[in-house]
Amino acid sequence: MKRTILFLMSYSCAFLLHAGSIALIIDDMGNSRIDESAFDLPAAVTFAILPHTPFSAEFSHRSAQQNREVMLHMPMESLAGNNPGPGTITSAMQPELITRKLQSALDDIPNAVGINNHMGSKLTQLTLPMSTTMDFLRKRGLFFVDSRTTRYSKAEKIAHKTGVLAWHRNVFIDHTLDPVQMNIQFQRLVKIAKKYRQAVGIAHPHPMTIQFLQQHLPELHAAGIELIPASQIFDFRAEHLLLANKHEKQPATPKAVQLAPDSQ
Repeated sequence: MKRTILFLMSYSCAFLLHAGSIALIIDDMGNSRIDESAFDLPAAVTFAILPHTPFSAEFSHRSAQQNREVMLHMPMESLAGNNPGPGTITSAMQPELITRKLQSALDDIPNAVGINNHMGSKLTQLTLPMSTTMDFLRKRGLFFVDSRTTRYSKAEKIAHKTGVLAWHRNVFIDHTLDPVQMNIQFQRLVKIAKKYRQAVGIAHPHPMTIQFLQQHLPELHAAGIELIPASQIFDFRAEHLLLANKHEKQPATPKAVQLAPDSQ
């Protein structure tokens, strides 16, 4: 009882200090040397690295040196038939092959603590591939963040049924490479974090995006927003549920905002 009271007191203090938390994920890392400019961002920013790319192993190692959290950015089949890259999981694959593809990708980025989908507007709608993927993650203690490239994604729901920690992307910051539009999405992300106490944003290592983030991330502190690694979304969720249960009221769940076209 005493420990519970102390926890609630410390949680209440944290609540007062922070208006919310944001996990920011930089997708598509590993294809180009230009991507390394993202290493100038705060270490709390999580990198999602594409497997079997020219700089995947190097960027994974450099991230570990910075104590930066890394995710596996797993290529998955899209509706438009675009090529997501090496190691793509497709709907034609049997579960055994999907598992081998996932293991090979994880071997390339061994310090990954979770995965999110690269493209995948087709695959994330399909029960068997997603069930196979989530079973793989559950056995290895990895979490899943749904990039939400289609509104019809089943990934997060299947993850929860399988016993995998899962969340979803709320905002794509640089879906349109324009500083004005990026600021609109950035402010939307902040608004979600304040309303629901947490939010997940995804951006990409474009030079314009990195410059924008270097300029605007310091604004989070002034807004009372804490920048956290992706895995801490689940720590916060567990604590929030404990506090909510104490008051017999469940916290609201933020919805994904600004869905990407269903072709990715």
